[in-house]
Amino acid sequence: MKAGYLLLLGIVLGLSSCQWGVNKKVEPAINTDTLKYTYNTIKQRAADCGNKPDSDCTVAQVKYPIFNGQGVLNDTINKRIIALFGYNNPDKKPDTNLQKYITNFVMGYQNDNPKQHSPDMFYTLDLKVKVLRQDSSFTTLELNGYNYQGGAHGGSITSYINWNTKAGKDIHLDDLLVSNYKNKLTAIADTIFRKQEKLSDTTSLANNYFFKDNKFALNENFSITPLGIKFIYNQYEIKPYAAGQTDLFIPYAKIKSLLKPNTVITQYLK
Repeated sequence: MKAGYLLLLGIVLGLSSCQWGVNKKVEPAINTDTLKYTYNTIKQRAADCGNKPDSDCTVAQVKYPIFNGQGVLNDTINKRIIALFGYNNPDKKPDTNLQKYITNFVMGYQNDNPKQHSPDMFYTLDLKVKVLRQDSSFTTLELNGYNYQGGAHGGSITSYINWNTKAGKDIHLDDLLVSNYKNKLTAIADTIFRKQEKLSDTTSLANNYFFKDNKFALNENFSITPLGIKFIYNQYEIKPYAAGQTDLFIPYAKIKSLLKPNTVITQYLK
């Protein structure tokens, strides 16, 4: 009986071991954070907020990551946050830090002519920076901002930082693609854009879009993903406000001939 029990136990353990081996999921290193960071929040409410909730009064706030020992990256994040909606100080000079930027926004509301404010009128500045992806080669951050300072509606902006972790600098398209890539990349992107927008190859872009000279063009607002390069056009950039943002995704499979060897993208190519 004891021998039978031990045999049965051995079989069960063996099967469990095999099953564990099949189901075990080892996350690749590409999904592992390599730079240490913590999120910081700066928030300020206007003097007339009183006991009102944030949703009913003027509030400026920003939530962003601070990377340990990465002064250049941290400075880049701060500058890019401030650049999302321009400068808040009267002389239009660059704010020196995020705290001052937030304070200037609230002061701008408080210094406005009181007659311009209806009882339920308030301003809003809401900024967020999120670490989208990080590995030993690069870090991608998404900056999102919403700004309302009167008028019919506020404005939203999304921007990206693609950071070369080893070199300690921004990654641009020129770093990823071969020389003289622009015309070929634009043609490929134009085809994807027209299919996405349900336009024919000959449909004019003059009526519903804001492209210069009515010709399709890519911007530099992109993020690097495992499957391709994602571009974003913000409100008013190529379409009316009501159309919102426009995403354009270009798979690596479509641009293999344009990719430089040995870049941060190489790890994604099969």
